[in-house]
Amino acid sequence: MGVVKSKRMPRAVREQQMLDAAVEIFGQRGYMAASMDEIAELAGVSKPLVYLYLNSKEDLFTACIRREAAALTEAVRTGVRTDLPADRQLWDGLLAFFTHTSQHPYGWSVLHLQARIHGEAFAAEVTAMREEIVAFVTHLIVVAAREAHRDPDLPEGEVAGLAEALVGAAESLAAWANATAGVTARQSAATLMNFAWAGLGNLMEGRPWTLQDPPAPAAPAQDRQPAPSVAAG
Repeated sequence: MGVVKSKRMPRAVREQQMLDAAVEIFGQRGYMAASMDEIAELAGVSKPLVYLYLNSKEDLFTACIRREAAALTEAVRTGVRTDLPADRQLWDGLLAFFTHTSQHPYGWSVLHLQARIHGEAFAAEVTAMREEIVAFVTHLIVVAAREAHRDPDLPEGEVAGLAEALVGAAESLAAWANATAGVTARQSAATLMNFAWAGLGNLMEGRPWTLQDPPAPAAPAQDRQPAPSVAAG
């Protein structure tokens, strides 16, 4: 009887297992404290095989950042239906974002925290992802605003700051939600929707907030001149 050979796992599948393990270890321990031994053990492979597939710890971390960034960007893009009203598009995008970050807390830790503090090359990878999401949100707001104002030439520059602020708020809220027990993705999305849409909704309807000068303070009583008396005729 011949020897039955076990079926070899495809390289792409094995590599994803290594990345899964690496994201978890990097997300838990941070880039500096994570060890290749731990990653290999969690992935169920030898450490030399990790090096064979992914070259170095730095290259492995970069691969993790790129994979998690691509997954988050895709989740937001596919979560939005552009044929829906503007408020529903924003809601769906926020819900997709918070659902993904809550379901992948180690990936979010790698992107939001670890990659930003361990070197310019790592931070640049996250910056590229963030710019793509900001551009996507900017486009959504611009399209909605142009439709609301019947102005096809409304420049994107007028709403780019709004998109930047919205993405920044979403990032901070996701970090807080992942660290706070009991906060769901839907609750996070509703929190930011309530915070943002009151302003965005008014802007879409042509009612932007403007600074109003406060009324001049009344003069103190002792400084007031008495009204002139009228002599009786």
